[in-house]
Amino acid sequence: MASSVRPNQIFRNINAKIAAIPMVLTAMVVFVGCTIWTVVYSFTNSKLLPKLDFVGMAQYERLWASRRWLISIENLAIYGICSLIFSFVVGFMLAALMDQKIRFENTFRTIILYPFALSFVVTGLVWQWILNPEFGVQNVVRSMGFTEFTFDPLYDAQIVIYGILIAGLWQGTGFIMVIMLAGLRGIDTDIWKASRVDGIPKWKTYLFVVIPMMRPVFITALVLISAGIVKVYDLVIAQTNGGPGIASEVPAKYVMDTMFRNQNLGQGFAASTMMLVSVLVILIPWAYLEFGGRKNDK
Repeated sequence: MASSVRPNQIFRNINAKIAAIPMVLTAMVVFVGCTIWTVVYSFTNSKLLPKLDFVGMAQYERLWASRRWLISIENLAIYGICSLIFSFVVGFMLAALMDQKIRFENTFRTIILYPFALSFVVTGLVWQWILNPEFGVQNVVRSMGFTEFTFDPLYDAQIVIYGILIAGLWQGTGFIMVIMLAGLRGIDTDIWKASRVDGIPKWKTYLFVVIPMMRPVFITALVLISAGIVKVYDLVIAQTNGGPGIASEVPAKYVMDTMFRNQNLGQGFAASTMMLVSVLVILIPWAYLEFGGRKNDK
């Protein structure tokens, strides 16, 4: 019985499968092939042009001995942790507010989501102007009489990464809100009716009933946010270009500068490989939770 069914499943939608072959081959060559190529050449002494002059782990040892790389990792960790926390908290709170069927919901949702339609370069330039002490927030507040007020995060090496974080949250939180709102709208209304009948406070319903039911939504949001964190580059270039000094360096900028400005491909490939490892650390648990967990449930 099984042998007679299996051929039918293989040849089902055969035209669509044949049409997908070019895209599959392209993905295999471009993504998988280039990834393997990058990893291989990260163990070489390639400079301006790639060459198979293997030097073992020397590029990685040099990478982790670089103060600039360590600062970029520290900045990415700060930006990533804060971005995850605030994106989830603010995004969910905004989604919960929108889910109350408030007046002008469509207008508010559009306004909050609008920054996501902008490029990171535009967002970075806008917030560079807003945070500029000469004509931004600091200047406006001082013009109101608070002459001692100071707010110039992009010019303070100790907190510059938080200035970049503000711009990132402004742009991305609306998108997370939409994802959360879609998850909330998928919750059965009978759950809310039952909680009201039982006299359960709304916050407890959210915490112990709604949020656990939205697990797939949270996992999807986690992957999207994490992917954006690892490859953050445009905001830094537009706002600070890595300054003051190297205080706002991030791994993606380190890779670009090393490969194209310093013409050290081997070092850039090593840094790129470390970024790939960080992405795999995110994707593998997600894949297990999404697919392995479902198999276990069955």
